[in-house]
Order: sequence, then C-alpha cells, then structure tokens
Amino acid sequence: MNIIVLKGKAEIRLNNFKENFVDSIVTDPPWGIKFMGKKWDYNVPSVKQWKIILQTLKPGGYALVNCGTRTQHRMAVNLEDAGFEIRDIIAWIYGSGFPKNLDISKQNFSQAHQWSGWGTALKPAMELWTLCRKPLSEKTIAGNILKHGTGGINIDGCRIEFKSQKDYDSAKFGRGTDIMGGNYVGAIHSSGRTNIEANPAGRFPANIILDEEAGIMLDTQAPQTGAYAPVKSTEKGHGKGIYSYFNSNGDNGKTFYDGILSGASRFFYCAKASPKERNFGLEGFILKPPVNGKNFSSSGKGSISSSKNYQQNTHPTVKPIALMRYLCRLITPPGGLVLDPFAGSGPTGIACEFEGFNAVLIEKEIENCLIARARIDAWTKWINEHK
Repeated sequence: MNIIVLKGKAEIRLNNFKENFVDSIVTDPPWGIKFMGKKWDYNVPSVKQWKIILQTLKPGGYALVNCGTRTQHRMAVNLEDAGFEIRDIIAWIYGSGFPKNLDISKQNFSQAHQWSGWGTALKPAMELWTLCRKPLSEKTIAGNILKHGTGGINIDGCRIEFKSQKDYDSAKFGRGTDIMGGNYVGAIHSSGRTNIEANPAGRFPANIILDEEAGIMLDTQAPQTGAYAPVKSTEKGHGKGIYSYFNSNGDNGKTFYDGILSGASRFFYCAKASPKERNFGLEGFILKPPVNGKNFSSSGKGSISSSKNYQQNTHPTVKPIALMRYLCRLITPPGGLVLDPFAGSGPTGIACEFEGFNAVLIEKEIENCLIARARIDAWTKWINEHK
C-alpha cells in the first residue's frame, strides 16, 4: 500500500490536491479543550478548514471525525456548516477513563469544607465519532456509486461475528423491523417469526463500540435487565404476553427466550492502545514523560508520571489500531484512498496498511510526523512478515 505522510497544515497542503480525489476521511482532530495549554488544541477545526478538506472528498464519500463530549456539538456544527451531511454518531465507550475533577473542598476559600464531595467533572467514558457524508452528485445512491464508487457503508465487512453457537442462537429471535433491516435471513410471514435464522455473516454493525471493560459491565447487568427482550404491551412470545409476564414476575435472567442473553456481544469491542502497540517501531526514539491522566486537573494542567512510564510515543490521544481498522473498513471502498488531515502519530495509516487501502496523512508537528512514519514502516514490515 502507498501510505504518504506530509508535514504541514491540512488546509495548506490540500490546496495542491484535486477536487473529488479521496474516497473517505478518518481523523482525530483537535478537540478544542486547550489540552495541557497546547495552542494546537485551542479550537476545533474551523468551517474554512473543513470546506477545504471537503473539496478533496468524492461526492457521496463518508468521513468519520472524532471528538470529546464537551466540544462534540461545536465539531458537528462546523462540519455541517462546511457542507457535510451529518448521518450518525458512533460512540466508543470505555471503562478506563480517569476523572479530570477539581475537588472543591480542597480549594483555598472560606467555607470550602462545606463542599466536601463536590467536584467539577464526570468520569470520561466515551468518545464520539461523527459520521458525515459529502452530498451526492447524482440523483440516486446507485448512480453515485457507479460514477464515483462512493456513497455506501460496508455493512457486511463490519458485521460482528458470533462468538459461539449459543450467541448465534440468541440472534434468531427478532422483530419484523430487525428482519427487514438486514439482521436476519429467511422467509418472513405475517407473524414476523416463521423460518427466521440469524444472518450467518454476523450481527448488523451498530453505532456503539465498546472496550472489554465496558462490555463486561453490560454483560453483568444483562440478566437483571433483560437487555434485549421486547417489553411492549403489543409484543407476544412463547405463547404468553411478555409485557404482562414481565410486570408480574420480573426477570430472573430466564424470562426472555429461555435465558439466552447475548449482552454486549452484539457490539464491536476495542480496547485502548496498549503501551506496546503505541511504541512499536520507535525503539530508537528518546523516552519522554507522558501526562499522567490520573493527576490531570480541570484547569488543563497535569503532573508528570514517574520515569518507569516514560515512552517514545508521547502523542496524547493515540487511537488503537483495531478501532481505526474497523472505522476505515466501514466507510472506504475496496482499494480506496483514505485521507487523515490531522494524523497525529499515524494510527490511520497503520490501519490502512492492514486493510489494503492507500492513505494520505497530514500532520503539522514534525515530531509526530517522524513518529507516524516510523510506526507505519514498522507495522508494514510486521504485516509482510506475517502474511
């Protein structure tokens, strides 16, 4: 694959690109939260920047743009004002976030002790990826795909594989809307339940992605909540009214569908990047201290972790390769060209190398460019050795 890393500002670099050149955009831009007082994070990308980025995308091409919860609205508004169509949001939910909280009771002001237990922030547990699309140039999706090769989402390529026969069996039970939506195969009769089988390709991809910790939390709660059971008064199942039975008996974990509960297995799992993954290929780089998230305050100032946690890749928001592979695969046509205008340490490029896509990465910080290139080269070598 051809993975290009360019140093510079995206809006300047992209002036040399043709219009309608790239097939998709997958990027993690600045969130505009003034992270550690860094100037590059003072604002989310502007409408002007997104307009220039949009020009390079083929009509009907999709973009996935990451942001935190605090400034997600600002990111989405700028994308929309630049001409993108907002299609959805994918929430990446994880259990390993650290609260960036200010303890009010420990502040130096009169009566501070009366505010014991009060703070200023919730524990961060998700990031949001805005799914947006460049408007079609043709009247129909089919016409746009025939002309540009863009406009669709790779549903089957991103289905969630069944973990076991029991997991597969649990997917047999569904409503007519689910069947018509592509979760199931087989004959559909007036009852909506005759000759229904789960799609062997896997579960339909959702707009939620979990890490394993969040998945375990959801699975643990499933027997208590009847997580996927229909509880509308109009629903019937197993010869009895599910809704009334639930009301009178509660759920002991076996009320719905003979206790077959699949819990979080219906979602894609992706943990945060491990130190080994984020530093792979950077053996010759100088070890530097990362910011310790546990001691990060709401003011934007953080403390430095101990020397044993020093690492070569000091980029603050290194995304896991598995996540980026999934996102690139979801919106990029086979053999397509992916653009990441805010490349950071290069996870989009690594993902494209795995998935068989070409990519153009743009990053204005020279240190990040060097890290990205080294990581991509190392992972490319690893991929070739393990084919």
